[in-house]
Amino acid sequence: MRTDDAGYPGRDGDTAGADGHDLRHHGDAEVRDGGPALTDLAVNVRADTPPVWLRERIAASLGGLAAYPDGRAARAAVAARHGLPVERVLLTAGAAEAFVLVARGLKIRQPMVVHPQFTEPEAALRDAGHAVGRVLLREEDGFRLDPGAVPEDADLVVVGNPTNPTSVLHPAASLVELARPGRTLVVDEAFMDAVPGERDALAGRTDVPGLVVLRSLTKTWGLAGLRIGYVLADPGTIAELSRAQPLWPVSTPALAAAEACVSPRALAEAGHAARRVAADRAHLVAGLREFEPDGLRVVEPADGPFVLVRLPRAAAVRDRLRGLGFAVRRGDTFPGLGEEWLRLAVRDRTTVNGFLQALDRAMAAAGS
Repeated sequence: MRTDDAGYPGRDGDTAGADGHDLRHHGDAEVRDGGPALTDLAVNVRADTPPVWLRERIAASLGGLAAYPDGRAARAAVAARHGLPVERVLLTAGAAEAFVLVARGLKIRQPMVVHPQFTEPEAALRDAGHAVGRVLLREEDGFRLDPGAVPEDADLVVVGNPTNPTSVLHPAASLVELARPGRTLVVDEAFMDAVPGERDALAGRTDVPGLVVLRSLTKTWGLAGLRIGYVLADPGTIAELSRAQPLWPVSTPALAAAEACVSPRALAEAGHAARRVAADRAHLVAGLREFEPDGLRVVEPADGPFVLVRLPRAAAVRDRLRGLGFAVRRGDTFPGLGEEWLRLAVRDRTTVNGFLQALDRAMAAAGS
């Protein structure tokens, strides 16, 4: 693990880091122009979502579109889901908006982002005028966090758990070690509801100083087009972040979705889905291990709804896979990774079996 200076903020809309990583490249770019012809293993949204009952709840809210959104019921539902007072909850237009609010709404001097991880936090910080430091986790350490590697003078630390794209779930105790008086610790738990039992979650904790937890409802419930997430933090931090939001930032349909997705029925369904994802991920990883003699390596243990792999000629393999009807996520846009990395979303066994056959053909063709 090492620290790295990510350089000064970009200007004129520049979203590339000092080392050339495209911080605003995301999985949707891999399928945007392919349409229905591509089987999507690039985007980490659960397949076959949103469920019918959730679509019906959202549709029922459309009759109220003439009124301004009222988030009180949804905010109270989220608070109850985590056993918190409503003053510790802020609803956002997806977790991505929360990164912008953190970057613009909090007083920050020395921000540090733990990479490789979702790149939007660093992009938002740079857009807000901050020079961003990096802690780069290493492949030889399994991309696991060493709290001691984070500089003591960092007053903002951002880390994902489980981390996108490595699928590493850091122990809660290791994350708590990062907390300091005068430091804001942002833990992105966008994929935590895909972890059976949500072990090592910090959402709901009130004993960790400076803790800010971000949650997304778009991944498990297939609501990326609706944009809904939330922030959990102490009331003072919530108030600061709220002041950075525009008026009525979350739409009425998104508020209806938020209330529905934290209901007991939804939590039970999410728990079942997490167990199914874990079984499907094990099937995918077992199939990928068959390619180890050809130089492929899977980052393990994986705990998210995706896996990270390193393989020779990954860019060529990715292109070949696209020609065979499969979209996967390139890894070279993540700081700390290079062009030999790919991220694969977990799908059902039938889809995975088809993908593994395509991967065999793509690796053979790329090798020749």
